[in-house]
Amino acid sequence: MNKHERGMKALQKKKYDEALKWFNEVIEDNPDDPVGYIHFGDVLLAAGEREKAQNFYRKALALKELPTPFYSLGTIQYEEGHYEAAAGCFEKAIQLGLKDKDTYFMLGMCFMMLGNPRFAMPYLQRSVELDEGDTEARFQYALSLIKSNFADEALKQFQKVLEQDPKHTDALYNTGAIYMQFLGDLEKAAGYFKKAVEIQPGHLLSGYGLKMVEKLKDIETL
Repeated sequence: MNKHERGMKALQKKKYDEALKWFNEVIEDNPDDPVGYIHFGDVLLAAGEREKAQNFYRKALALKELPTPFYSLGTIQYEEGHYEAAAGCFEKAIQLGLKDKDTYFMLGMCFMMLGNPRFAMPYLQRSVELDEGDTEARFQYALSLIKSNFADEALKQFQKVLEQDPKHTDALYNTGAIYMQFLGDLEKAAGYFKKAVEIQPGHLLSGYGLKMVEKLKDIETL
């Protein structure tokens, strides 16, 4: 087992000091190889040392532009609320070949957090295409659709979420909201809101949805 393998094993066991020791030796043995810096950064990030981790990812990128340090930097920026910077990192990771579901999902989420659901749509859609069973990615894709006023397609996606997770209260609420606001079917809307409240009594939006249904019914009877 070489030093890199020993470092990875220590990291997996959350023995961070030991992992840092091995990766430090990897760096000393090969100071022009970015891999040692990347894994040193990974250990620091796992240990909660975000700022120090970023320094090592940047050192790796100074040696060679690789996708994984950009992804890691993007994750840090996202968690700190710097969504524009995070988006730039994820975009660079994709350009360099990291075209997996997580990178597309995170880039899409950056645009969602920036209030640009139309920009988010293609990335969230691609994330879903790469993993049809990822309920959270599909839910976020559906949200990007409804926030962009694509109600019919959003409804299909929310219903698929509910097929995967029948107790997904936010998907129940949004499905009900589409039936109420876009399709004018108050009975179906109420059914989804009620189910959400039954599963999660404190689901405020669904409770509000039920009140809105009753108000709209009263208006119809006038």
